[in-house]
Amino acid sequence: MLQHKVRVTKQFTFDMAHALYGYDGPCKNIHGHTYHLEITLLGQPISDPLDVKKGMVIDFSQLKQIVQEQVISKYDHALVLNQDAPYVSNELLTTEFEKVYAVPFQPTCELLLLHFLENIQPQLPKNLELISAVLRETPSSYAEWRREDNP
Repeated sequence: MLQHKVRVTKQFTFDMAHALYGYDGPCKNIHGHTYHLEITLLGQPISDPLDVKKGMVIDFSQLKQIVQEQVISKYDHALVLNQDAPYVSNELLTTEFEKVYAVPFQPTCELLLLHFLENIQPQLPKNLELISAVLRETPSSYAEWRREDNP
């Protein structure tokens, strides 16, 4: 059989709240979204007849484990805030809530996607290429990262 490359995508869903510090619209207030994250990898299906993963680019359960460890377990049902916001230092946030993260960037959909990729990419098998990632914040609004745009 010819060796072709195949793209595989896995989708993930989690709920998270954030606030955009200094923003001039309603998103300056704490609010939440059901996020949908899609990770697409490119590789050749395993051709070794003795490999139990024969025919797979990656076992979807392996990709699920990586994303679960690097993103979902930390950010699902969390509140993410810009560390520069004055309310981040309010002790009430960390004493009353379990998962509050102050990040060194504005937690927009775009920058959250890049942050998630910084955590996911080093964990991926070296023989696979991360081709694209999409973070959907609402059904009609999303950020997308593509390898072709980032040589």
